[in-house]
Amino acid sequence: MIELKQRVILLNKIHLFSGLKEDQLTGIAVKFDEVEVPAGKVLFKRGDKPEGFYVIFKGRVNVTRPRDTKGDEVIIWLVGGDYFGEEALVENRNRSATITAVEDTTLLFLSRKHFDELLGTYPKLKPNFLVAIKSHKLARVTRFDWLGPKEIIYFVARRHRLRLYQALVVPVLVLLLPLIGFILWGLTRSAIPLAIGGVSLVADIAWIIWQIVDWSNDYYIVTNQRVIWLEKVVGIYDSREEAPLSSVLSVNVETDQLGRILDYGNVIVKTFVSTLEFDYVDHPTQAADMIREYWERVRSVTAISQKDLMKNTIREKLGLPVNKKKLDDLPPVVIDKNLAKQPLWWVAFKTLFALRIEDAGTITYHKHWLVLLQEAWQPLALAAFLFTMQLWRFFHIVDSPELDLIASNFMPDTISLVIFILSLVDFGWFLWKYEDWKNDTFMVTSDQIFDIDRAPFGKVRKRAAQIESILSTSYTREGIIANIFNYGTVKITVGGSQFDFQDVADPAGVQADINRRRVGRLVKKKEDEGSADRDRFATWIAAYHENVNDFNAPVKAPAESSTKQQVESGDIDTEPMDFDDFDDFDNFDGDGPQDGGE
Repeated sequence: MIELKQRVILLNKIHLFSGLKEDQLTGIAVKFDEVEVPAGKVLFKRGDKPEGFYVIFKGRVNVTRPRDTKGDEVIIWLVGGDYFGEEALVENRNRSATITAVEDTTLLFLSRKHFDELLGTYPKLKPNFLVAIKSHKLARVTRFDWLGPKEIIYFVARRHRLRLYQALVVPVLVLLLPLIGFILWGLTRSAIPLAIGGVSLVADIAWIIWQIVDWSNDYYIVTNQRVIWLEKVVGIYDSREEAPLSSVLSVNVETDQLGRILDYGNVIVKTFVSTLEFDYVDHPTQAADMIREYWERVRSVTAISQKDLMKNTIREKLGLPVNKKKLDDLPPVVIDKNLAKQPLWWVAFKTLFALRIEDAGTITYHKHWLVLLQEAWQPLALAAFLFTMQLWRFFHIVDSPELDLIASNFMPDTISLVIFILSLVDFGWFLWKYEDWKNDTFMVTSDQIFDIDRAPFGKVRKRAAQIESILSTSYTREGIIANIFNYGTVKITVGGSQFDFQDVADPAGVQADINRRRVGRLVKKKEDEGSADRDRFATWIAAYHENVNDFNAPVKAPAESSTKQQVESGDIDTEPMDFDDFDDFDNFDGDGPQDGGE
C-alpha cells in the first residue's frame, strides 16, 4: 500500500504538477487509485477509449505502435516517476499507442472524471500538460540516429515561432523586387524586367523555404542521459553541443517583457564545463521544470547507487554474497553494411583524408581538408598546369607526323619526359605538404589531451595535459568559409595555459567529446576517492557486526580498588594541590619529561 506521503513526494517531483503547494498536492494524491499490474499484462491498446491518467510508482512499461508491415515497434519505455495517458484525455481522442507492463509494476491511476476536475480546478497546470504533449509528438516524428540504444527522449522543442518570423522579414521584403519587375514588364512589355522578376521570385521563394527548414532543424533535447542543443544548417553542417545530466549544476530562465507576453525565453543550463543556452524556447518555465525533474532523477539514482555500493562493500567484508544489479547493455557495434560493398581502394582513399578517427577509446583529429588545400595549393596548381601541358604535348605529337612520343631508338619525347619528371617532383612536393598536414594531430583519450605537431623528417612538438585539469572549453568558427564548411578552433584552458585544436571539423562535436571524457574522468576519480572511504567505513561496521555480542554484554561493576582503601585510611593526601611546590612548573610544556627521559 502506497502511503499518502509517498504519493505527495512522487507528484511533487513531476513537472506536470509544478507550482502547486503541498496541501494542494495532498488533495490530488488522495484521488489516485493504486493499481498492481503483473509483468506481460496490456494496460490498454492503440485505439481504446481513454479511461484515465497513469503515474508509475515503480516498475517498467513499454510503449509500442505499429510500424508498417513489420509488426509493433517499441518507441519508448517508461520507469518509476514517468507518466502516460494524458494525451488522449487532453485532446479527447482514442489511445495512440499500446502500453504493456514489462515487469511487475505499481501504478497510480487518476480516472477521467478526476483528471478533468484537476485541470478545471487548477487551470495553470494545463500549459504543463500541453508542453509535454507537444514534446512527445515532436519526439515521435523526429528520428535522431546518434541516440544510444538505452536513451529515451523526455523533452524536445524548437525555437519559438517568433524567431522564424524574424528570419522571414528580409526575404518577404525582397518579394518587392520581383513585383517591381512584373510591374515594369506590364508597362514596357520588355523581356528583361520579366526575366529579372521571374528569377528573383524563384530565388526568393527558395530562400523562404530554406529559412523555414533551417528553423525546423534546430532542436533542444533532454534525454535520460544528457542535455543537447542540436543545430543544423541545411546542406552545410550539423553541430551538436551537449552535457551529461549528471554534470548539470543549475537550470535558470531568462525572459523579457515581450517574452513574458508571448511565453518564450531562454533556458540556461550550467554544467561543470560549459553553459548551454536554449534561446527562444516556447514555454520556457515548463521546459526548465522538465530539465530539473530529470536532472534530479539522475542525482537520486546516483545516490541510490552509492548506497548499493556501500551495502555490497559491507557484505563483502562480512563474507556474504553480493547482490549486484545487471548493468545496461553496452551500445552495439554499428557496422556500415555498405562498407563491405565498397572497393578496398576507396576505403583506403577515405582513410587518407579522415578528419576524425576513433580507435580503442582514443579519438584522433586532423585539421580540415580545406587547410590542406590552402597549404598545398601551389603543388596542386603546378600539377594542373603540368597535366594541361602534358595533354597539349600529346595532342601536338599526334597532329605532327614528324614527331613521335617514343622515337625508333626508344628515346621518349624530350619535352614530355621533362614534364613527367617535373610531375614526379611536384608529386613529392604535394606528399610533403600532405604529410605535414597529416602529422598535425590532436588526440583525446580517457584521461589526457594531446597537441602533436610533427614536421616530416623533422622535430616533434608534443603537449599534453590531464583531462580533469581542464577549466573550460569553447570553440569559434571565424569567417564565412569556416561557417559554411563547419570547421574552427576549440580552445581548452588548462591551468595557466591554453590548448588550441586548430581548424578541426565540427568544433562543437570535438568540444562535446572532450567534455564527455572530462566529466567521465571526474566521476571516475570521485568514485575512486569514495571507494577508500567506503572500504574503511565497511571495515568498522563489519568489525562491530562481528563483535556485536561483546558490545551488548552487560558492564560489570569494578571491584573496590586499593586506592580507595588508601584514601579512606588517610595514606594519600586529599588536600588541593599547591602548584608552588613545583619549581620547574613554568617550564612544563605538556609534552612529557623535560629532560628527554622516557
